[in-house]
Amino acid sequence: MKVEILSKKLIKPATPTLPHLRSLKVSSIDQLQAPIHGAFILYYHASNGNDNGERSKRLEKSLSEILTLYYPIAGRYIKDKQMIDCNDEGVEYIEAQVGGLLAQFLEGEVKVEVLNYLVPYKMPSATTPLAFVQVNKFECGGLAISLLISHNILDGTAACMFLNAWSNACKASGINNEIVRPTFDLASYFPPKDNNYNITAMKPKRHGAPIITKRFVINGAVISNLKAITKHQPSRVVVVTSFLWKILIDVAQARNGHSRTSIICYSLSLRGKTALPIPDNSFGNLYMVAKARFGGGDGESKVKLDELVGSLNDSIRNTLADYMKPKNGDDLVSMMIDSMREVQEEVERGEVDSYTFTSWCRFPLYEADFGWGKPIWVSSKPKPVEMVSMNDTKDGDGIEAWVSLNENDMLLFLNHPELKAFSYQI
Repeated sequence: MKVEILSKKLIKPATPTLPHLRSLKVSSIDQLQAPIHGAFILYYHASNGNDNGERSKRLEKSLSEILTLYYPIAGRYIKDKQMIDCNDEGVEYIEAQVGGLLAQFLEGEVKVEVLNYLVPYKMPSATTPLAFVQVNKFECGGLAISLLISHNILDGTAACMFLNAWSNACKASGINNEIVRPTFDLASYFPPKDNNYNITAMKPKRHGAPIITKRFVINGAVISNLKAITKHQPSRVVVVTSFLWKILIDVAQARNGHSRTSIICYSLSLRGKTALPIPDNSFGNLYMVAKARFGGGDGESKVKLDELVGSLNDSIRNTLADYMKPKNGDDLVSMMIDSMREVQEEVERGEVDSYTFTSWCRFPLYEADFGWGKPIWVSSKPKPVEMVSMNDTKDGDGIEAWVSLNENDMLLFLNHPELKAFSYQI
């Protein structure tokens, strides 16, 4: 698939950020984040009422308008000063022409590696924009809008808040009362720490072998069948996470010749789940990386889905109970750091197999209507590290799992009989 870059520009806020708002301290939770950009790609049918030139003008204008409310995104991250310089330098906005039709692109198996061409890429630096938008125009008039945004300054929930605010402003031709206004007070709850505090970002493991990403769909009916196997009444995300974890444990056992302790690290939102009076519309990172553990056993017995569901359910319940206890942000962040350090030390000693899971499920990505309808598909992109990311299918009942593994483990994963029985690869 040919993708030709047509133009690049910086989109600045429609009105300058006031002088007293130009310096925003990051929180100590922000400091824990790896220097990566998260990516969403949203796909839209051709619009009968507007050509792509007109749609692009509306996207640019509304992006400039919404940046007046979400002004830190137009700034630059200054790591050494633990702050965002809200200098209005802008979001990089790219237009690209894609050879071919959107319907043809989405038919059958989408080659996930091709999605990289729809997303801009820049190495993070002090001058790198905190967000990039690439508007990909197909020959039929369809669009794929990708948003790449720095994890240093916000989490998936806040990124969706920004995305939906932008789409609402585009649809309404301006900012109205329905648009969520962010607050910028997380650093007051979680003050940033200097480097002497030994805060290190949790980074997914890397291997010498090439990393392969495959996309699997587990539909609502299959999820119901998986739930019926277990007695724990799990959520969609818990049962699918446990199902994939089970396959990964089997893959590790086949690779090692014996079973070992297995840990999954998964993202858990803390919005509304602490004793601190933090607004739901807070801008920044407000989640933690929790862990669930399953022992290696005697190496002979086969792990059961119900056991993993129970372990994951217990982990979520106990973690949320623990994080309701701290009465101040410093104590809460100390719990995060202790948990992260414990997992890192185990992994470095080679004692456990560890896997990273993230989930966008129930994020309102399919609600992003810029004025020409809701997206027909929302996707991720291939990951350069081993991890599993999940998001909703369009009907909201199923889950798409994007699994990134080293080449050797992926072969074992693809040939697992339960994967073939309960999901289909596309």
